[in-house]
Amino acid sequence: MKTKTQQLATTIFILIALTIGASRLYAAQPNDSSALQGVTATKAIFDINFGEPKKLELYLSVIEKTYNDLLQQGYHPDFIIAFRGSSVRLITTETWAYEEEDQLRLQKGAALLKKLSEQGVQLEACSIATNLFRIDNSSLLSVVKPVGNTFVSLIGYQSKGYALIPIQ
Repeated sequence: MKTKTQQLATTIFILIALTIGASRLYAAQPNDSSALQGVTATKAIFDINFGEPKKLELYLSVIEKTYNDLLQQGYHPDFIIAFRGSSVRLITTETWAYEEEDQLRLQKGAALLKKLSEQGVQLEACSIATNLFRIDNSSLLSVVKPVGNTFVSLIGYQSKGYALIPIQ
């Protein structure tokens, strides 16, 4: 039978081991505290300029993760996603020209865009690009707003303090 001193020593040893293990685990977790130190606003505009359906879901998932990471760290992200160039072909209801696999990817992308929009992320498409690729703005996904020129948007939002994140 253990004495009270032995039980107390065993308990203290276990607590120390757990504390050291937990602090090592916590220390090993990457975090963004240095980058966010002193930050009061998290505003970003994502400049999407690619035409491959397989990239859409990937990058939208990373943007969603970034949004959620900022929320978890106590910030309210103010995000805009601007589609320009051939990327406007990925955000339309007219997907019949794509292979079945790509159509599924575009459906997943559309669902992610809807979810992001519901979280307050603004979504816009360049009308110069839709015109160039012969896409009727009325066929854009309902959550995407056509704008005149995303270069103007990029200039305007950067002038308002939004970080530019180019994605190609």
